[in-house]
Amino acid sequence: MKAIFIGANNPETMRMINAIKLRDPSFQAVGFLDNDPEKIGGDFYGLPIFGGTSDVDSSLLDSCLFVNLITRNTSIRKQTTDEVLSQGARLFNFIHPTINLEYTDLGEGLYIQDQVIVQAGVSIGTNSSVHIGAMIGHESQIGSSCFVAHGCNLSGFTRLEEGVFFGAGVTTVPRITIGKWSIIGAGSVVTKDIPPYSVAVGNPARVIKRTN
Repeated sequence: MKAIFIGANNPETMRMINAIKLRDPSFQAVGFLDNDPEKIGGDFYGLPIFGGTSDVDSSLLDSCLFVNLITRNTSIRKQTTDEVLSQGARLFNFIHPTINLEYTDLGEGLYIQDQVIVQAGVSIGTNSSVHIGAMIGHESQIGSSCFVAHGCNLSGFTRLEEGVFFGAGVTTVPRITIGKWSIIGAGSVVTKDIPPYSVAVGNPARVIKRTN
């Protein structure tokens, strides 16, 4: 399989590529797309940066699968993925091979790093990302285009609607819902439902402003 990565930013990508190659020698990392004009034409850890997401070369669309590595902003993550999909791109799941995903329901275009625990009954929607050391409790639901940063702890039956952003180390109590396109600040403890389009921080997490 030939892979194109959207967002040439995090060198952890290279470790994941090497880990996957050990399990699947046919896996081939072809290069990156990035919308930063200063990066285009250069390389990232030896892999070429072909161009941006708005005009992808047809040869790449025909021969490669794509995954988005952008995590700093879920709106940008969705926008850039939608751009390549609109040109006919196909997504693949970039998941560290040590992750146990038995009895889970996974969408396409996922980016899941090493040491993530995904318990049984969890569902993760298309184009979402979970970073190193996070724990997704049983029967939790992560919507599409979400990001869960390193060290988060989602208790069972937590529900993240589309586009939710969890900063590092967020903890949730069981059976709560985070409304779509909300942002939960790093280190927050979420003890009740958060409305859509909210920014919430603290312990317990409180809404401090709206995102729209």
